[in-house]
Amino acid sequence: MGNLVVVGVDGSSTSLTAAEAAAAAAARRGAALRVVHAEVPIKPRYQVPEPGSRTLVDKAAAHALGMAPEVMVTRAVVTGDVVHVLELESQAADLIVVGSRGMGGIAGLLLGSTPVSLASRSRCPVMTVREERRASAGIEPVVLGVDGSPDSDAAVDVAFVEAALRRADLVAVHAWQPDKSSPGPASEAAEQLLAQAIAGRANAHPEVAVSCKLVSGKAREVLLEASSTAQLLIVGARGRSGIAGLLLGSVSQFVMTHAHCPVVTVRGTP
Repeated sequence: MGNLVVVGVDGSSTSLTAAEAAAAAAARRGAALRVVHAEVPIKPRYQVPEPGSRTLVDKAAAHALGMAPEVMVTRAVVTGDVVHVLELESQAADLIVVGSRGMGGIAGLLLGSTPVSLASRSRCPVMTVREERRASAGIEPVVLGVDGSPDSDAAVDVAFVEAALRRADLVAVHAWQPDKSSPGPASEAAEQLLAQAIAGRANAHPEVAVSCKLVSGKAREVLLEASSTAQLLIVGARGRSGIAGLLLGSVSQFVMTHAHCPVVTVRGTP
């Protein structure tokens, strides 16, 4: 992977918000930013790409530069299916940023099809941004969801890097549900799972202050609550209860849709 952040844009207001978030991410990394629009061919035409595609890419690039004028920005209009185009872009990127709903977003749907499909196929972490996200003061922690799965383990490394880049504290959260047959405090197994997930990584990032939280409840509800005071939420694409054949885990889909802050979804084995 190169020192590159890619943002997928489609002309929607949400994708402009994504462009701003991508610019900020590129600035933190000292990376270049690539603004990409996938143009799906519907019928033969004489002019490719369409003038409107160039216009929307230029508009998104202007938003990005308004956020981080020091970032080098390139633009591209690529013909093809949007998920396939962005999956190819992910091979050279450190991060891909998309809006949670684009021009085809319909109120009431859990999430636009592009973010879900992309997060399940991307070769790099995917940041999903909602237009109505809560403004961040930059002092909130980065929150990491931990469940012991391979994808969650990969998310730990990403979380430490993001916290270091943002000069933010890192809060590792594990949601657990008490055994009805033996109610009581968090089990020793849950405590060990959380401690083992962080072990070793903290030594590699001494500049990051880390705290661990065991919270009783369903993972989606626990992480949604944690996102209300976070500047970024990081989760694995699929957890321990992942079912073969599903594009993405139910918890990651839920937080991508409802979290109060941007969400980074990480695959363990791209």
